[in-house]
Amino acid sequence: MERQRGSHVVLFKEGVGIVVVPLSRELEGRTLRAIIKQSGMSVREFVDLL
Repeated sequence: MERQRGSHVVLFKEGVGIVVVPLSRELEGRTLRAIIKQSGMSVREFVDLL
């Protein structure tokens, strides 16, 4: 974890950059897809990690 401010965590991924993730138990589908996209992964790659 790079840092936390309020209800969001700012993460840094080498080669990708910054990924901002809200601290919430539930995320809307479009919010989750945006986080996955920011991380440089596809939805399929993310699901395979679950």
